Amino acid sequence: MQRRHLLSAAATLPLLAACGGSDDDEPNIIGRLQADANYSTLVAAVTTAGLVGTLSGAGPFTVFAPNNAAFAAVLTELGISQQALLDNKPLLTAVLSTHVVAARVPAADVPNGKAVAVLGGGIVKPEKPAAGGVTIQDGRNRIAKVTKADIFASNGVIHAIDTVLLPADKNIVQAAVGSAPEFSILVEAVTAAGLGDALSAAGPLTVFAPTNAAFAALLTELNVTKDALFANKPLLTAVLTYHVVSGRVLKADVPVGADITTLQTGKFKVDATLTITDARARTSKITATDVLTSNGVIHIIDKVILPPVGN
Repeated sequence: MQRRHLLSAAATLPLLAACGGSDDDEPNIIGRLQADANYSTLVAAVTTAGLVGTLSGAGPFTVFAPNNAAFAAVLTELGISQQALLDNKPLLTAVLSTHVVAARVPAADVPNGKAVAVLGGGIVKPEKPAAGGVTIQDGRNRIAKVTKADIFASNGVIHAIDTVLLPADKNIVQAAVGSAPEFSILVEAVTAAGLGDALSAAGPLTVFAPTNAAFAALLTELNVTKDALFANKPLLTAVLTYHVVSGRVLKADVPVGADITTLQTGKFKVDATLTITDARARTSKITATDVLTSNGVIHIIDKVILPPVGN
């Protein structure tokens, strides 16, 4: 993930939200945080990173605010001390900027399951579970719960969360490698086809990732060995690029029933049950969605999909 300074411009949400709840007499975001001892670690981090002026500015901003317990937990998770985090200004700034959106977004207007750009240059994914409330998925696919929403300030709104959000630290290929052995054959195939650099590039890309079991079934279906498939680089490349779509397409944005064009140029469709029908009328089920990475998103599928015959 590109670790830009918090002052960097970020894409604003299309839902630039209502100003509900704020007036000129309210404290700004920093004032709200300073008034609550539960956020003293967050205030210390913002101060050390030199971001007090930014978050005291006109905004508007939305801040997902981790409490002191959340910071203590993430220090344990990362295996570092609070002072080590404060001393690492690039890391500190990247972490803090993952908590800030350049718009006022009350809880009622949080986009369910959509990518939300943060000031660090990456995204987070809010969701509204059926049980109620709001959760936030960060770039490392960790989940934070909003414990108190809509703390309004003169320059935005704060949502308290129980987990520190972290920026993505793996691209698509690194995420697949880190999921081994489930995707070890996919990783081997990408390497054999020479597509590692393309899938590690800035993107964003969406990859429909077949498991090892899916590849094993394909070899049986085609009556070929893995070595034979890997040796046929044109076929291997066509099959792999048929699983890649340009752009970051989260589950909530999948165009149900419409043609989806792949990097291979062939098309497939996804229905409302998250079943893919490929160019050969074969079907594959999407079994897991929205694995976020620094350069896109991965959806896991249970069958290798195939491009049109002759491609």
